[in-house]
Amino acid sequence: MNLPTHVPLAAQTRGDTVESIHYGSLVATAPDGSILDSIGDAEAGFYPRSALKPLFAVGMLRAGLELTGEQLALASASHNGSDRHQQVAASTLADAGLDESALANSTDLPYGPAEREGWLRAGHGPTRLAQNCSGKHAALVALCVQRGWPVAGYLDTSQPVNELLRTTVEELTGEAVGATSTDGCGTPVYTITLAGMARAFGRLASAGPGTPERRVADAMRAHPDLVAGEGRDVTAVMRAVPGLVAKDGFEGIQVIGLPDGTGLALKIADGGDRARMPVAAAALTRLVDDRTLAEALQPLLSVPALGGGHRVGELTAVVP
Repeated sequence: MNLPTHVPLAAQTRGDTVESIHYGSLVATAPDGSILDSIGDAEAGFYPRSALKPLFAVGMLRAGLELTGEQLALASASHNGSDRHQQVAASTLADAGLDESALANSTDLPYGPAEREGWLRAGHGPTRLAQNCSGKHAALVALCVQRGWPVAGYLDTSQPVNELLRTTVEELTGEAVGATSTDGCGTPVYTITLAGMARAFGRLASAGPGTPERRVADAMRAHPDLVAGEGRDVTAVMRAVPGLVAKDGFEGIQVIGLPDGTGLALKIADGGDRARMPVAAAALTRLVDDRTLAEALQPLLSVPALGGGHRVGELTAVVP
């Protein structure tokens, strides 16, 4: 087994003592796709997990799928499972003459803690519509209807959906995918380098008007609450920085594109989530010399460590 050569990216203190260290790798790319900065292992392939969703959405638009801005944002989302999130996913299905029974994603409770608590209090259990990837799956089956592809078994590797997703990822990242596996929700997931994902998001964020890439980026910018949800840092960073496009992925993935075409991608080695946004925010402030941007990102630079209900330390980036 070849292990990536990750380096320390974040540390949590308690009092004056470093309590925990998170290792990882980070890559920033220029608008032309060249590497601006690389920390850790830029060459290792990794699974971007849900950070692939905006790229999948581009492929679906290229194949002719028509969605509203809200539906397109949700197709790119790992949403909280709020009533609104579920209603938008249901509207994508209804516009294609389908309902929740067409979905083949895993069942789950809402991802957001407040949404999950309210859902359970109302007596509901896990459903496919509540699961955080339902917007993507609703768009996939809607595309199948439009193209005359089989809806039943749409996730089978022999179905045309799978070829569409893979070739779109390769074109946008500029890389051939490595290993292929199955994401938690059932869709394919591919190994790609951090540099490839950074390039892809730089292209999304800087794409010309009317292109599928621009349509996805504009939908995410217009509806950051649909891309994640209230209380989520991905929604917060897109609200804080105009023009920025951001998507997280399970196992410590964060990818960001800026309107000038700059891209940023990082992986937290242990798969933990808490270090992901502080490292990304610190890297952005270092990458872009802009006081307004630095002020906007300030609330995302650290996570408090609590003792007795009081702040006694913090988790912050240690990006060299």
